[in-house]
Amino acid sequence: MMGINPKLKVGDAAPDFSLESDTHGQVSLSDMKGKKLVIYFYPKDMTPGCTRQACDFRDNHQKFEAAGYTILGVSPDPIERHAKFREKHDLNFILMADPEHEMAEAYGVWREKTNYGKKYIGLVRSTFMIDADGKIAEIQDNVRATGHVDRLIRDSI
Repeated sequence: MMGINPKLKVGDAAPDFSLESDTHGQVSLSDMKGKKLVIYFYPKDMTPGCTRQACDFRDNHQKFEAAGYTILGVSPDPIERHAKFREKHDLNFILMADPEHEMAEAYGVWREKTNYGKKYIGLVRSTFMIDADGKIAEIQDNVRATGHVDRLIRDSI
């Protein structure tokens, strides 16, 4: 069951960002002006759920591209770990490092989570569809990794 983002809503201007990527240097929202974006936040490279989700985006990359979307994956992991993740799974989209979780906080996805009854602060797996004008067209908050990409394709592109 998807949650509701506590900070942003559809129609809001997407918060600007400028993060280091493993393949494209510094990437910012202003650099992407005029492009439609899929920005997906995930907790950690190399974990089973995050790997499954990344491979789903990889395998469906052409469908997103055909619909005019550029995919950006964001996690707190460092660039070096992103590079290993990309290489190991042959990922074909931009991975951005948000080690200080500035972008995650701006997008309202760095917040309290519960896992096995324990509460802690961390990254909530979420995806934002950004239109060519830089406005949020869709938010899928607190999603499960399995089946997420298929639902995005079915419902959003």
